[in-house]
Amino acid sequence: MSHWSPAAEELRTARLSLLRPTEGDIEAIFEIHRYPRTCEHNPSDALARFEEAEALYRRWNEQWQRYGYGYWVIRRHDSDRQLGFCGIKPMELHDMKILNLFYRFAASAWGQGFAGEAAREVTAWASRHVPDLPLIARVRPANTASQRVATRAGLIRAEHLDATGHDGLDWIYTARPHSPSIGRSHR
Repeated sequence: MSHWSPAAEELRTARLSLLRPTEGDIEAIFEIHRYPRTCEHNPSDALARFEEAEALYRRWNEQWQRYGYGYWVIRRHDSDRQLGFCGIKPMELHDMKILNLFYRFAASAWGQGFAGEAAREVTAWASRHVPDLPLIARVRPANTASQRVATRAGLIRAEHLDATGHDGLDWIYTARPHSPSIGRSHR
């Protein structure tokens, strides 16, 4: 089932423009994902070759085509420079269909509130346009900056949903902790 709408391709906040990625963003996908500090807590996401960024862009684009949403490229209103990426993807957690909130920013954009601002906008968009799927963020226990972003996006810690991911234990934050579909019986 597609949730596509032209409005999904661009979101705006007070400082940021969130746009659907294009082939012109592949270089930024590569640069941000090859920098060791940006994938420090999720080394399985690190890219070593430009071809991997091209493949990642194709996966992101296929998700947009299938669902009408995905990861957005984040820029300041007054700049063409990509600060990072934030978005959602459907997946499963403990045999439940969920939306995973993702955010990854260039180190030069850290500490300025961009990730929290983008994550709040994406979270609000998801609650309006994909309300049937619970929204979660998977955060590595040592990644305190990512934990703060999840909290700023309105998510709260849901220890009963913690799971092992590609890089070890993932702490789960959720936007709807009391939803029956995301209850404690799934552990």
